[in-house]
Amino acid sequence: MNWRFGWISILAAFASGAVIGLRFHRDDFLGGYDSFRRRLLRLGHISLAALGMLNVLFGLTPLPPDPPESARHAALGFLVGGVTMPVVCFLTAWRRGFRHAFVVPVVALLIAAIETLRIPPP
Repeated sequence: MNWRFGWISILAAFASGAVIGLRFHRDDFLGGYDSFRRRLLRLGHISLAALGMLNVLFGLTPLPPDPPESARHAALGFLVGGVTMPVVCFLTAWRRGFRHAFVVPVVALLIAAIETLRIPPP
């Protein structure tokens, strides 16, 4: 599931980059290059690609035939983080109040990394 989600996320990164890129040539786009809104859009776009790659990588991780519970927790954490990080970035670019929701993807990704380290090596 992580492998497929990862590739879908990478495809979404390509598509969102194409849409956002239609106006990036304008210096005043979304308040200029250093504006909060434009930075958050860039962060959302790159998080789609980066977290997509992490999900692909996790999907390719060799697991024992009967994966431990930590593998399921890690898989879920990477999925939740991969969905919520770009969504929160894009929502925060729209309305600053959504910045408080960053706790959700951050905690999900921390759990994913910790649980991945708990999986016994092959």
